[in-house]
Amino acid sequence: MKTTVDKLSDTRVKLTVNVPFDELGTEIDQAYKAIAQQVTIPGFRRGKAPRQLIDARFGRGPLLEQVVNDMLPSRYEQAIEEHELTPLGQPQIDITKIEDNDVVEFTAEVDVRPEITVPDFSAISVNVEALSVDDDAVDAELDNLRARFGELKDTTRKLKKGDFAVIDLTAEIDGETIDEASTEGLSYEVGSDDLIEGLDKAVKGLKAGEDAEFTATIEYGEHKGEEAAVKVHVQQTKERILPELDDEFAQMASEFDTVEELRESTKTQLEETKKTEQAAEIRDEVLKAALAQSEFALPESIVEEQAHNQLHQLLGQMAHDENALAQLLEAQGTTREEFDAKTREQAEESVRTQLFLDALAEQEQPEVSQQELTDHILFTAQSYGMDPNQFVAQLQQSGQIASLFSDVRRGKALAAAISRTTVTDSEGNSVDPNEYFGEIEGDSAEDDNAVASESTESTESTESSES
Repeated sequence: MKTTVDKLSDTRVKLTVNVPFDELGTEIDQAYKAIAQQVTIPGFRRGKAPRQLIDARFGRGPLLEQVVNDMLPSRYEQAIEEHELTPLGQPQIDITKIEDNDVVEFTAEVDVRPEITVPDFSAISVNVEALSVDDDAVDAELDNLRARFGELKDTTRKLKKGDFAVIDLTAEIDGETIDEASTEGLSYEVGSDDLIEGLDKAVKGLKAGEDAEFTATIEYGEHKGEEAAVKVHVQQTKERILPELDDEFAQMASEFDTVEELRESTKTQLEETKKTEQAAEIRDEVLKAALAQSEFALPESIVEEQAHNQLHQLLGQMAHDENALAQLLEAQGTTREEFDAKTREQAEESVRTQLFLDALAEQEQPEVSQQELTDHILFTAQSYGMDPNQFVAQLQQSGQIASLFSDVRRGKALAAAISRTTVTDSEGNSVDPNEYFGEIEGDSAEDDNAVASESTESTESTESSES
């Protein structure tokens, strides 16, 4: 078999494969057997008709078609391996020559992974936020816990931040009421500032039965962008009464006997949360810095497929109703053109990250044990809220076990690379990345799963498109 490769672009090649007939003996035997089993020729049992009679009765066309179909996959893979290519997506194959008893020739155009230069991670330095858990942070977390056990009681005093009010809103433009911006009996937490700009300022200081007016910009609907006069009427005012932060509360709200034990546990949990956030920031900053030093072209068809899949997934949540998508975008204050541009940008970032991590994994050559793969599958099933057995069954049915294996491999490769970087925090302190990304053992496997899962969703479509 003779093969040549022509580089059409940095991310696409054209293979020309020439296969002599004397190398197709196995496929020819299989083709004759398949045809003999499918046809009936008088005087011969099914499957026993001689080749010469099959050729005379049906011609060589069906045989050659069967031979070509049978030989294409293996010869394509052989050509890919011979030229050490990494294909992305399915090839576009054309049969260019069939000369009976002589040669079969075909071409295959396919996107391939571009040449990617992985930078020296030991030369990468990043800066991240310092770990900081002070008494105010602990107090705020304990106040949140107390709020979950608090009670709302009616009050006659003026509203202040943290109070709740039952309000009516009426928005008007030139004396016409805007229904989509008006409501009655709405419960609103003063200070949340998550409804209409200017509402917090208007209701602070009001009592039950009082009214206020302010001007706001309509953010959605046919009057989007227009100024409206908004009237707010306070029906009721309520204050949240928090339980005392004492030993009795600690026993009621936790497994601890004293408030000091609860406080210490809360501080430890906050510190662990901060460490998780810092690890994620280190990962993101290092990957960002590495990608900035590794420019390479992206395969257009893979980017387009990724963008299409993102749109298809979103539309699937809306029963593929384009009008519903248009309404959602309008409510979010964006246009379809802006949405498409952002989707394209996200697809490019996803494909770029996946290709880079694959190149990094080839350089690092991390080993993935069965236990690590199992742990990642369980971790991913949990993140999706699925039963692990059902999740595994779906993976096997869709052939995606290899995809999760690749996720773990990428995660381990990135963790190993990050461990060689230099990290400082915003206070000038040195941070040892090995604390988060060192050798993965025991309980710290969850950190490795977290690194691996970084690429799971963003690269799932790209991974599934690879040959």
